[in-house]
Amino acid sequence: MHNPFVPETLEGWSVLHLMYRLRWDQLRRRSSAERDRLAADAATALVVPDAGSTAMVQMLGHKADLMFICFRRSFDALGQAQLALSQTELHELLEPTTSYVSIVELGMYEMTAKVHEQVGAKHKPGSDEFEQAFDAEMETQRQRVTSRLFLDMPMRRHVCFYPMNKRRGESVNWYSESFDHRAALMREHGMIGRQYAGRVTQVISGSIGYDDWEWGVDLFADDPLVFKKLIYEMRFDEASAKFAEFGPFYTGLQFAPAQLNVFLSGAVPALA
Repeated sequence: MHNPFVPETLEGWSVLHLMYRLRWDQLRRRSSAERDRLAADAATALVVPDAGSTAMVQMLGHKADLMFICFRRSFDALGQAQLALSQTELHELLEPTTSYVSIVELGMYEMTAKVHEQVGAKHKPGSDEFEQAFDAEMETQRQRVTSRLFLDMPMRRHVCFYPMNKRRGESVNWYSESFDHRAALMREHGMIGRQYAGRVTQVISGSIGYDDWEWGVDLFADDPLVFKKLIYEMRFDEASAKFAEFGPFYTGLQFAPAQLNVFLSGAVPALA
């Protein structure tokens, strides 16, 4: 049964972030030819046979050296990607630091209210007819935004990933706010993001029930300064200032899979 106080969501790619430290001391003992082979085997293991993509990111700072971002059609496909990487010889030189599991998500606050109103004008809420009509309309919306749910991996140099929650404490609780208030706050929040259209690609993924936070946020941009500007500005809207909690931030340089051997050799790999 569809709850009018709970915003509907549309889901797309299953997403897996895998972050590792490299055992550089062991890697340095490998010849150039061996490093090339290790890189080629790992890149081949993460090739997507049907639908999806994989990003490779050189991480900045101490939290990790290397991050893989996998977009796949299902959790089974994510499991296959993780297993394929684990079977490579390079994996013996990788030390896991963290990971994140989520599904690309499009929140439908405004559309949820509209669909409830439109379908409720024709069918009794809670009836089988209402549920069927509601599901049909949401499927129509899914088809309309399918390119946003199953987007290509953004090929931009700079990547920023972080998890986040909405506060649900005793005095401040996002989930106890009225639907209309939450919808208004999300509308305001979204307007800020739209001002950065073209300069940053934002991928929101839901992780409630999958990982330790409620959402994961991936930002892709040509200029890393955009991350600072966007996130700083968003801190001032009520949805963030009052209700948001942020996890650790991970920032790095995306590079082409064919450049993995360059990275293993100790040079900064290129995007193309």
